[in-house]
Amino acid sequence: MCSLNGMTREEREKLSRTVLEGLSVGDAFGEMYAYGHDEVRRRVELGVPHGPWWWTDDTAMALGIHECLVRAGGIDEAMLGWIFARNFKREPDRGYGRMARNVLQQIGAGVPWEDASRSAFGGGSLGNGAAMRVGPVGAWFAEDPARVVVEATKSAKVTHWHPEGVAGAVAVAIAVSAAWRTRDLPTGEARVLIEREILGHTPPGEVRDGMEAALALDPGLAPADAGRLLGNGSQITAPDTVPYVIWSALRRLDDFADALIDTVEAGGDCDTNAAMVGALLVARLGEGAIPAEWRSAREALDFGKM
Repeated sequence: MCSLNGMTREEREKLSRTVLEGLSVGDAFGEMYAYGHDEVRRRVELGVPHGPWWWTDDTAMALGIHECLVRAGGIDEAMLGWIFARNFKREPDRGYGRMARNVLQQIGAGVPWEDASRSAFGGGSLGNGAAMRVGPVGAWFAEDPARVVVEATKSAKVTHWHPEGVAGAVAVAIAVSAAWRTRDLPTGEARVLIEREILGHTPPGEVRDGMEAALALDPGLAPADAGRLLGNGSQITAPDTVPYVIWSALRRLDDFADALIDTVEAGGDCDTNAAMVGALLVARLGEGAIPAEWRSAREALDFGKM
């Protein structure tokens, strides 16, 4: 395994951008194929459409996290809330959910992020939004799982105060971090390490219980069947989304395209599911694993707006 020590700031930023590539391609792919998802493999085999493949709020918020990391070297909650609110105001039609829009509008109007986040659903959101965007955190602190947990928690609570919303973000960030640390390991060993890291760092609750169920589930099961057992994101909550995402990523750990196709096949919150899988796979495999045709078709990532 490669050394875990000594990542420079430049290396952190580069890995964060790499993860954004995988996340955003997954997001755009899932959004494009959500309708008729059960036919996604046949449709891809016939030839993917020309771009642009538009990305959604998943990528918009992940870009916001990357910007905060570049500016502050970590997650500064007040800064991140401001970035989220600014980006939402610039492009409000990226597919933000009703409650996310409400929270971001409050933050943009000057309400402290803690108050805005706590007010969602009368105690904080347990949605999958904190998990969908957290990939850059797992990348930036990839060599330090304990720091990943701290920073992922901070990134989540800006909009998802509920412990399950936080747990979903922690699980995905740890998975991305662990995937990067397995990049020189064979598939079987990599899978074991990633599973151990997720179970060792995800806090107790519904998300972690779902993770245990997912990791015990037969990897040969059809994605649609796994989605019915674990949840496929249809409820837009972290417990209903993250376990299936991890199951799907681990069964195709060395094939970016197949992992996205299988993930979308189960339906549900297709863009969000595929965004998380894309982040995890590219952390292990690198940008070269993304089909060149897919990457060039995806709407460009504009880092100049930071």
